Amino acid sequence: MSARRRTASVATAAWRSRSQPAPHRAAHNPLAKAVAEVRFATTAPCRETTPPSTASVEYVRPKDRIDASAHLAGDATHALGGGTDLLVTMREGLVRPERLADLRAIPDGDAITWAPDGSLRLGATVTIAAIAADERIRARFAALAMACDAVGSPALRNMGTIGGNLCQRTRCWYFRSGIPCLKSNGSDCPAVDGENTHHVIFGGGPCYATHASDPAVALTALDATLTIAGAGGERTVPIADFFVLPDPDPKRETVLKAGEFVMGIELPAASSGGRQKYTKILQRGAWDFALASLAVVRRDDNSVRMVLGGVAPIPWRVNPSVEEDVASAPLADDDIGVLAERALYDAKPLSKNAYKISLARALLREAIAFAN
Repeated sequence: MSARRRTASVATAAWRSRSQPAPHRAAHNPLAKAVAEVRFATTAPCRETTPPSTASVEYVRPKDRIDASAHLAGDATHALGGGTDLLVTMREGLVRPERLADLRAIPDGDAITWAPDGSLRLGATVTIAAIAADERIRARFAALAMACDAVGSPALRNMGTIGGNLCQRTRCWYFRSGIPCLKSNGSDCPAVDGENTHHVIFGGGPCYATHASDPAVALTALDATLTIAGAGGERTVPIADFFVLPDPDPKRETVLKAGEFVMGIELPAASSGGRQKYTKILQRGAWDFALASLAVVRRDDNSVRMVLGGVAPIPWRVNPSVEEDVASAPLADDDIGVLAERALYDAKPLSKNAYKISLARALLREAIAFAN
């Protein structure tokens, strides 16, 4: 699609009341039925094998972290949250688990917990909708609430979990269509010389697929920390270190080791309040992944964080020197423009996605003015 025909729209999440998930969701488990009923697509011409039927997939519901770690110790078991991405990748034949371990029965997995100092802990199975609707999160961590509000459709927000959203696979159409690529045992990235309209302008090579999560962008700007669990116990990882670039291993997208899963997310009190915003540019008016997005946080201590989404394999932190200049003094319009250009200095567009530089420039100018 040409840039001239592209109808991009800006979605800054509106504050509105959202109904809570329907009560019947707690009365039965729709995922157990979905796992049994989902059927793999077999129409992709580039697939060499037909994925197996999911009738043989076992469903388990670990009672706690230790039980979950035991189930996930082998490669045959995949962690399951809301299933909004995992069941799709199963249908597409991208993963072929023998067993799914539903993490939602782990105690406090869906808890939203505030500490006396104003810091926040989110269990990994808190739904995206619950975060977007929480009044205190909207007041204290507005960028996160806005990013959650911008995710997909109401159905996806009510079913999807924050942990699953962070761990979703890339939406690259070559990878999702089963076309051989560096993520699927191919020898090169077909996007380099192919249809690369939605691919990266930062951090690319040898794979050029973008990271898809909206909340991850906001959480990076908020300096969140993830608690990761596995057979070896628990460890904490700053979210800035959780996602990894495709060099040297294009198949790896996070630091999760075999059998590990996200247990929770901690947001520091230092990131609460201040001035926060998340803005997302979509090709369609709603229910779409970002062509480009940006989270900006100006803390109460006047430090600034700016993170771009939709333009890199990971949430892309703006150069700290630019953030420092944004925080240092009132800026004239010309200064804002100069800083926006500095933030784009390392951009390297492919043959069909240079328009993303223009989108990122507009987002940066708006964010710098907002934080100024």
